[in-house]
Amino acid sequence: MTARIPLDRSRAFRLAGALVGLSVVLGACKHTEDVYAASAPNDYRLRHPIAVEEANRSVVIFVGQARGGLSASQRADVIGLAQTWLREGTGAITVDVPVDTPNARAAADSFREIQATLAAAGVPPRGIVARRYHPENPRHMAAIRMNYPKISAVAGPCGTWPEDLGPSVNNASYFENKPYYNFGCAYQRNMAAMADNPSDLLQPRSETPAYTPRRSTAFDKYRKGTPTTTIYPEAEKAKLSDTGK
Repeated sequence: MTARIPLDRSRAFRLAGALVGLSVVLGACKHTEDVYAASAPNDYRLRHPIAVEEANRSVVIFVGQARGGLSASQRADVIGLAQTWLREGTGAITVDVPVDTPNARAAADSFREIQATLAAAGVPPRGIVARRYHPENPRHMAAIRMNYPKISAVAGPCGTWPEDLGPSVNNASYFENKPYYNFGCAYQRNMAAMADNPSDLLQPRSETPAYTPRRSTAFDKYRKGTPTTTIYPEAEKAKLSDTGK
């Protein structure tokens, strides 16, 4: 009967350690998009994305009890609304006129002037929808509300603080050196508000035609062998001193 030879414990530990080290090395060499996907929520651009959606642009016209019609500044607001509607509006201009209020008669007169101003600015009759409303709070001054839908870039809402900023029992992620939840939200919201054309955030604009007169002048100078740079006569007058000469 052959006796069994006991396995060397130190040799077994060394073999197991080598296998674990090899697996760690091989795992570290594997770089896939799964690693990025796991860390993606920490990116403020993914946590607070800029979305393109339809939103309303509004203008409020305050009307006093004893005055019908628009003031100069209010007329400018209505003209500006009409001009922007022609460029970016995706629906009709809705005008909410108050009724059964102390200024209801003056508001009706102002609404007629608003209609005439919008028509003069190029808004067709079908582009204006009038609605009557009863103010919910009688203490607030009833006003004429104008709005229309447009494509807008939005982000947020901001100001969400699900965790403490400092180390605490409720904030275990503080010790992981990760950005707080509200980080970057104000930046994204401001970038969305500054975008004049929301489609610029998703795709580049098409190229405009070249300025032919300037291009012809530059080509003519190039054929003659003269410098193509533009020399402005006022450049010398704008210098503060002649020290550099």
